[in-house]
Amino acid sequence: MDYPNDQAPGAPIRSGIPEHGRIPKYYAVKAQISLLIDELGEGGLLPTERDLALRHEVSRETVRQALRELLLEGRLRRQGRGTVVAGPKLEQPLSLASYTEGVRRQGRRPGRHLIGLERFPCPEALAAEIGAVRGEPVWHLERVLLADDERVGLESTYVSVARLPRLDTEFDPDSSFYAYLRDRLGIAFGDADERIETVLATPREALLIGTPPALPMLLLHRLSRDTEGRPLERVRTLFRGDRFSFTTHLGGGDGTTRRGGGDEGR
Repeated sequence: MDYPNDQAPGAPIRSGIPEHGRIPKYYAVKAQISLLIDELGEGGLLPTERDLALRHEVSRETVRQALRELLLEGRLRRQGRGTVVAGPKLEQPLSLASYTEGVRRQGRRPGRHLIGLERFPCPEALAAEIGAVRGEPVWHLERVLLADDERVGLESTYVSVARLPRLDTEFDPDSSFYAYLRDRLGIAFGDADERIETVLATPREALLIGTPPALPMLLLHRLSRDTEGRPLERVRTLFRGDRFSFTTHLGGGDGTTRRGGGDEGR
């Protein structure tokens, strides 16, 4: 098979069209709308479903299915009663400086909105992950992640109260948690283990992030340690699948991932 000269690297081969050439009607419409998206550019207003159906001589339900996929892929977004072309996805580096640095690198303004900061007796399953003893108090910090005031994620951080006894009085929940640890307490991050999977948001999570429950999410689990190897935090972060992609740099030689430096982080 000859490689198409106009195909972008990383794009689906043959634009996703099987060799036999038969595709669902909605997919053909989706391909045409994709071309229109490229012409309109970010923020461009898409024609109405009715106009698109007339233009492509298909039913409105066929157009809806095409638009649903483009919305899920993050190429479009709803704005009021209309649909506009979305901007590029935020590239989230897999590093200890991840959220804050990743958003700023793309010229966006990171932010956070506090949902709650509470303490509770540590359950056994969490104790080993954060270096605590079952029953001792732990903090749960829950915040919505923002990029230019747009809600893009939801983060839960668990940390031992013994390590951060004044978190509720000293820490500004709208600021970087990692900067607080580094600058106020002198705690530096050494390394972390991360696991990423795809999930659907729960009804509560979707309400907090402001998305439909059916929107796929990227779920990141992180266990962090300080420079002495002591467990520090356990993090569960949901990122909108239509607004984020993850990037990393892989180094050769020892089979490890070369992580981004710094600890400006969340």
